[in-house]
Amino acid sequence: MKQMGKMLLTRPSFKEIVMGNTAVVRAMVEAGTKVVTAYPGSPTPEIATAILSIPKPERPFYFEFSVNEKVATEVAYGAAVNGHLSTVFFKSVGLNVAADTFVQLSLVNIIGGMVIVLGDDPGANSSQNEQDNRHFAHMTYTPVFEPANPTEVYHYYKAAAELSQQQHMPVILRLTTHVCHAKENVTFQTWRREDYDAAPRFDPANGPYIPLTADTSPMKRQALRNLEAAETVASQTGLNRWIDNGNKKRGIITAGLPFLSLMDVLQTATADKPDILKLGVVYPVAGDLIEKFLIAHREVKILEELDNELEKEIKMIAFDKNIPVRIIGKMDSDDWMGEYTPDKVHDVLRKAWPDMLAPRTGPGPIDVPVPDRPAQLCPGCGHRSAFHAIKQALADTDISVADIGCHTLGYLPPYALGQLLMCMGASTGIGSGLSLFNNTRKVVVFMGDSTFFHAGLPGIVNAVFNQHPITMILMENGTTAMTGHQDHAASGKNANQTTAPIPVRKVLEGLGVQHIYEVDTYRQAKLTARVKQAVSDTAFSVVIARHPCMLKFDREQRRDLSFQRRQVAIDPEKCRQIHDCVKVFGCPSFILNDDGQVKVNPDLCIGDGSCLQTCPASAINAPKPVSEG
Repeated sequence: MKQMGKMLLTRPSFKEIVMGNTAVVRAMVEAGTKVVTAYPGSPTPEIATAILSIPKPERPFYFEFSVNEKVATEVAYGAAVNGHLSTVFFKSVGLNVAADTFVQLSLVNIIGGMVIVLGDDPGANSSQNEQDNRHFAHMTYTPVFEPANPTEVYHYYKAAAELSQQQHMPVILRLTTHVCHAKENVTFQTWRREDYDAAPRFDPANGPYIPLTADTSPMKRQALRNLEAAETVASQTGLNRWIDNGNKKRGIITAGLPFLSLMDVLQTATADKPDILKLGVVYPVAGDLIEKFLIAHREVKILEELDNELEKEIKMIAFDKNIPVRIIGKMDSDDWMGEYTPDKVHDVLRKAWPDMLAPRTGPGPIDVPVPDRPAQLCPGCGHRSAFHAIKQALADTDISVADIGCHTLGYLPPYALGQLLMCMGASTGIGSGLSLFNNTRKVVVFMGDSTFFHAGLPGIVNAVFNQHPITMILMENGTTAMTGHQDHAASGKNANQTTAPIPVRKVLEGLGVQHIYEVDTYRQAKLTARVKQAVSDTAFSVVIARHPCMLKFDREQRRDLSFQRRQVAIDPEKCRQIHDCVKVFGCPSFILNDDGQVKVNPDLCIGDGSCLQTCPASAINAPKPVSEG
């Protein structure tokens, strides 16, 4: 971490192999960014990791994790209208949370400049959908720069910041999962830290900043003028590349990751390689450049992930300019889904031009049976103990609603808890709706402590206000575990310093919740009893099921030189091969052999002992120290 921080502040020009999420931080430094805000979410958390590797006294900008994406956007916006170049970053569905504020940004005069670094997720690698956020750009008149690799991430951020500062408008830097995580040897430019005048520069005369009815039309006209200026920049910038392979018949227009996959695929082309127009600015598109490219070819294939945003824009240009060219867009439903990795691009191109590429070849199907390996909770996870205990308190017909977090995995066997899922903080509202006209089935909703502060409070207020008789299981582990252990409002510290924690119980009491129960999840019998008591209440109730994230806790313990590993063991004399440890409790540390014997995986067991109480035969021995050898 220290080496990364030192690298990011290196003054002379240098080269370094970095991932896209690291390259963008160096670009922030060189561009003179002064305020950066975020809410953690894959594929962007490593941006924060890189920022936090810079010791706070040396960090050339202010950074914070805000309580959610909307607030993060508002903090960055406030800094930007005060004259400071600012950036906010979050994942794809985070834009949904930020949308109420985001859709207004292009209407106002952002004097300091503001870049929105957006981590989109084609393929839904770590998201509940694969939404294409270029739609938001069209709706809000916001330019979108889309890099294909870490080098472009670095250059495109600086270009986006420059455009934003020149036009006083927001600019999106759209990264996708593979671009965020790809590594490349990037050449960084010289950086010279200059004294910065941090005086507040906000002036209402730069506005209007209040969208009253009388001002909305002039504000929208200015947004459209800014977008027109951005289109001029898009046409002139070096971010768009025309690769001339001398093919007057066929051309391809593409951007981002699909471009890299295309270059891989064309190495095996059996016909003349098509010309390529690689767009760096995908909205607004460079109309003049695209017009010339269309005129120069008889057939043009649009290669883009997810929705047909470029296709629609390019077809409009061809129609308006009366260009006689065949434009080939998405040809079937498969083209609308998933990441455009080389194998996918190969198949997409063969649909359009089967003579250009031979069918894909490679090793045949693997005959060796490979067992399913579903995602699962870490060894020792307090959520596992919670699910084991909670399931015993509920009837099979009762309804449970999941939320976003590690505890979402409770949906999977053997727990089968959390039968609905929408988005962060939605469980309480959904559960409230399920409780209406329902006198026979208990409704239990789950929520993590980070989500509680992110988006959970309105649903809780609503449940209290409207007296919905549901039970919330608040899974408190003291961190934002799923995205990399970032702190939240109850953690007692933030990205910059120690702070007074905001206890969830006091917040609940302040909201008027009358029935609150607290229990450590490792105390399974007590947790079962508390849940039974809570679901019998006739008003909104909360069970705070508390235990530290054991992955984080175990890592911290191992930093102590005196730490000694501990593990449980199975007593074969006592084991009756009931298999509750494997099939009901579901800890991945247990191995079920073909002969029915249960063994302990020494590489996984952390010796937390939460499993002891789950064995009806008491065949699991208490944790004992083990040799590292």
